[in-house]
Amino acid sequence: MKIRLANLNELSSMIDLMNQSINVLLEPYLPPDGVVGSFDIMGLDTQLVKDKTYFIVELDDKIVGCGGWSRRATLFGGDHTDGREPRLLNPKTESARVRAMYTHPEYTRRGIGTLILEKSEQAALREGFSKVQLAATLAGEPLYLARGYKPIEYFSSKASNDVEIPLIRMEKGLNE
Repeated sequence: MKIRLANLNELSSMIDLMNQSINVLLEPYLPPDGVVGSFDIMGLDTQLVKDKTYFIVELDDKIVGCGGWSRRATLFGGDHTDGREPRLLNPKTESARVRAMYTHPEYTRRGIGTLILEKSEQAALREGFSKVQLAATLAGEPLYLARGYKPIEYFSSKASNDVEIPLIRMEKGLNE
């Protein structure tokens, strides 16, 4: 596997990967209308790609994962998601964000998420952040727990189909 920064010319490939990931990996955790509603609150935030904080993982020249981190205040969501906050975070007083983590369903449990997390955490630490936060789905929670993230808030986000999508705000200190 190799990891590298994503490029804007790869948006369609990343969106295809995200769609497959959401459709398949959330299915055991949400009812069908919850999976459909998840597309309202998840997806690609192109600001991450423009900020050069978003990674692609390739295996045999195939994109098998993507994800990254952000120095901006938005906790979760794609370009289309309500409530985005592009304000830059203060690394001395605020937590960087881990964002938009997706693995192709045929390549789960191979270390792709861990690789993206490690690369993201290292980059945030280099920029002066001492903590990172993320909004985990129920499907992602086990990975984040295994990587040292602690739940700090259980909440939900309402999709356009009125389904509440459960999420967990989690945090990790980078010097631990």
